[in-house]
Order: sequence, then C-alpha cells, then structure tokens
Amino acid sequence: QVQLVESGGGLVQPGGSLRLSCTASGSIFSIGAMGWYRQAPGKARELVATIASGGIPNLADSVKGRFTISRDNTKNTVFLDMRSLKPDDTAVYYCNALVKSLTASPTLYWGQGTQVTVSS
Repeated sequence: QVQLVESGGGLVQPGGSLRLSCTASGSIFSIGAMGWYRQAPGKARELVATIASGGIPNLADSVKGRFTISRDNTKNTVFLDMRSLKPDDTAVYYCNALVKSLTASPTLYWGQGTQVTVSS
C-alpha cells in the first residue's frame, strides 16, 4: 500500500506565499508523474500542476507565473510553491502520484488534501 501525505496549507493574506509538500511512502518501486489538484467549495476538482518523473512541469493557465511545481525523487516528494496568492486560489489542494510497486502495475494514489485559504 502507498500513502501520500500533504502539508503546508493554511491561511494567508492576498499577495502572500505558501509552500505545499506531498510525500509518498509505502511499497514503492518507482514514481512517475506527480501532481497537484484543487477543489473549491461548490466547484469541480481542477488541475493545478503536474510534473513528470524527469522534471518537466505543466501548469494550469490560471497559475502560470505565480506557482511552481518541483520534486525531489530521492525523498518521493513533490512541492508546490505558490506566490501572489489570490482569494480565488482558496481551495482544498490534493496531490497525486502514479506509483509502481514491485507487485502491481502503476496505480494513481491521492493524498487526503490540505486547505489553503487566501483572505484578509
């Protein structure tokens, strides 16, 4: 089994910054793409950013120039650096990872989510 644990959410004023982290643990042979999604109240979950195992990032247009995604493969961790935060960024942020174990084909796992609130 594999677990993803997020951290770093919280309350921040508009224009502020936060860094989210997500670490995978458990029966891991290799990790492919990792990503961040978010879900605001009353809205569908949406893609924020993904990053391939080789480090190539992909960001939603709404966060380009403000958010950066990176990963540390030695620690099975993906990061989301968020700056110039806006109230519209308020949501529960979820990470995911495509994980291959020794005994199973690649499986997409999700974290439990971390709340980000942007408000004055």
